Amino acid sequence: MAKVHITNVVVLDNPSPFLNPFQFELTFECIEELKEDLEWKMIYVGSAETEEHDQVLDTIYVGPIPEGRHMFVFQAPPPDVTRIPENDALGVTVVLLTCSYRGQEFVRVGYFINNEYSENEPELRENPPAKPQFDKVLRNILASEPRVTRFKINWAEP
Repeated sequence: MAKVHITNVVVLDNPSPFLNPFQFELTFECIEELKEDLEWKMIYVGSAETEEHDQVLDTIYVGPIPEGRHMFVFQAPPPDVTRIPENDALGVTVVLLTCSYRGQEFVRVGYFINNEYSENEPELRENPPAKPQFDKVLRNILASEPRVTRFKINWAEP
């Protein structure tokens, strides 16, 4: 049985300009004390075709964790735009929040993102340039429909 349960995730600053940091308020419950750190990662999926363009935006370690309810804001910089294929810059992609204990991933929360030129840029919306202008792109995370995947791990102390 999992010793950590994510009870709530709030997407902050959404929608926002593409170049703004990502911000998520995470609430989780720990049903018994964990002596080692939880490893949280935020990953931007740069292309649906291959993991080669995925970017770990940030990794944080939280612990040891006492029993009870905990909350924190996970903020990470936007992705490195030079690593996103130009033909994948606009449209739908994904941001992942993962959590691991002792090197074992036990939960993954994915959110779809729609990247598009803002309504203030009708010319760019109608005729997007070959090279994306990220300073004019709006990022909208579909906060209401997260995809949660859980994995069984060995929680026992070594």
